[in-house]
Amino acid sequence: MTAGAADAGMGALLRQAGFVQLLAYRITAMLSYQIVAVTVGWHIYEITRNPFSLGLIGLAEVLPYFCVAPFAGYLVDHLPRRRLGMAASLGLVATAAILCAVALGGLPFQGVWPIYLAIALTGMVRAFLSPIYNALFARVLARGQYARGAGFGSVVFQAGMVLGPALGGVLVGWGGKGLAYGVAASMALLAVIALAMLRVQEAPPPQTRAPIFASIAEGARFVLSTPVMLGAMALDMFSVLLGGVVAMLPAFIHEILHYGPEGLGILRAAPALGSVCVGLWLARHPLHRNAGRVLLYAVAGFGLCVIGFGLSRGFWLSAAILLFYGAFDGVSVVVRSTILQLATPDEMRGRVSSINGIFISSSNELGAFYAGTMARLLGLVPAVVIGGCAVLGVAGVTAWKNPTLRRLNLRDLQ
Repeated sequence: MTAGAADAGMGALLRQAGFVQLLAYRITAMLSYQIVAVTVGWHIYEITRNPFSLGLIGLAEVLPYFCVAPFAGYLVDHLPRRRLGMAASLGLVATAAILCAVALGGLPFQGVWPIYLAIALTGMVRAFLSPIYNALFARVLARGQYARGAGFGSVVFQAGMVLGPALGGVLVGWGGKGLAYGVAASMALLAVIALAMLRVQEAPPPQTRAPIFASIAEGARFVLSTPVMLGAMALDMFSVLLGGVVAMLPAFIHEILHYGPEGLGILRAAPALGSVCVGLWLARHPLHRNAGRVLLYAVAGFGLCVIGFGLSRGFWLSAAILLFYGAFDGVSVVVRSTILQLATPDEMRGRVSSINGIFISSSNELGAFYAGTMARLLGLVPAVVIGGCAVLGVAGVTAWKNPTLRRLNLRDLQ
């Protein structure tokens, strides 16, 4: 693909076999991950009945992720990306198989620690998934298609987050945890097949390789020296870190909303459904002008939804609030993804994507640990409401302190 290729519509994107195969990899890997995430949350809470144990799931995943992510980015920039993606997807298969054995009593030791160890393996594997997708994305699309392709990629990603939790909840309620883990393993195998079928001209390996730590530091310096990219990453990190409610949904289902695993699947899917709707809109109407201002308004709306969810006592009202919660978050995902693709040199995509992943995992997995800790100290509802207020503060401070991000137009990066 040439950098000067004209922007194309959604139909033209879907006629490109490489892009479709890459999306197939993304959605099947996400389905596997999300089915496991829903099932593990139910599995752990069923054993412990303790919201703090749900927060430990996030900690068990994010610590190995942080250890592996910088090296994963280096490997993505220096080794064949497609083969690395296949190996990472096989890691998802292994995780689901271990959890299935735990659920069915097929291991000589039981309890929660084998589950946390399997989640730690997920964290190491997941460090490769997004950098590989982002690096291959730039090889199957022309530069002029990045904004629209990022919107469509977000739709597929969020579709996996809609279908995965819903499917996970149904599978647990209908056939039990072992069936859910088995289906997750099958989805990961489909991700392996999608990458095996992908035909793409990968970037040639660098003629000289810098020492690994110097190379990682080079990627970090690039992010720190790009204010728009750093600002978007930090805004997303702090808003989701302080305002994430998804990890606490099993506790809300049991203690406040009084639903079973099917209800958990609905609530886990609602934010992703909102993001899908936003992604579809932005795929058809790419956001070029006033992107920074729209991003800040979206984060403020995200914070208001967190407060509303914490105060809600009706199941369907909570689901509706989470739908808007996901829609506002979807704006952030698409804008940040487009900035990442447009501002990153091809030879640094793995390392920069890994740094972006560290920001995201800081918000999601550490956010789950933070939410579990705050819920234990303050109670479920006060912890969520205070977090939503903090998100509003983050949006206000960012708008004040980062005028470059506030005035961002994506066309300036093209």
